Amino acid sequence: MESLQSFPVVLLSFLVAGCMESPVSVVLRCPDSPTIHRGEATFYNATGAGACSFDSSKTDLMVGAMNQFEYAGSQICGATVSVTGPSGTVVIRVVDLCPGCADGSIDLSPEAFAQIADTSLGRVPITWYIVENNVNGPILYHFMPASSQYWTAVQIRNHRYPIYSLEYLSSPGKFTMVDRTGYNYFVQPNGMGSGPYIFRVTDIYGHVVVDSAIAMMPGQDVPGHAQFQECSP
Repeated sequence: MESLQSFPVVLLSFLVAGCMESPVSVVLRCPDSPTIHRGEATFYNATGAGACSFDSSKTDLMVGAMNQFEYAGSQICGATVSVTGPSGTVVIRVVDLCPGCADGSIDLSPEAFAQIADTSLGRVPITWYIVENNVNGPILYHFMPASSQYWTAVQIRNHRYPIYSLEYLSSPGKFTMVDRTGYNYFVQPNGMGSGPYIFRVTDIYGHVVVDSAIAMMPGQDVPGHAQFQECSP
């Protein structure tokens, strides 16, 4: 995962969605060039589900499981990654954790592995880097089915870049940071109240979305009102 401190400093205003706050400056740290990671690729019987707590899929199987170092406590979940091997390049979505993979390595679905090497090889050298996820529409807030006003767990989906943090407006003028779990949910053990909520979401490059009027709907995706700004070419 790229170090936030290594990126150039540029100022950006909050992307305020459905909220009457005045724009506030934050630090934008898009990289001048992508950080290239080196390791090995293997493959496993991927379904699209896994440690990141995403749903399984029969159609979207260009996916992979990230090594525990770059998994970064689930921060890499949902990221799209360009992987290059001996025979080609494939873009995959990170959906799982590979505890036994070495630093820099990714366990791919067989379909993804076949795009970069013959599956008979089993293990091949790769390079990879994070790329923009070409999503449509706003970010989504997925509430765990067990969520309530007394214990609230939220997962961010459909995001352009990996998620760095989630905060909610806990009292007038005060945002509270929500702890992230290794299974890719932000969990407030004492709950966030009954909602609707105002969320502040930050990606790893410092882009911010502030979303208001987010209703708690356990087990469902709740659309926000905006998407993260793109990093300039």
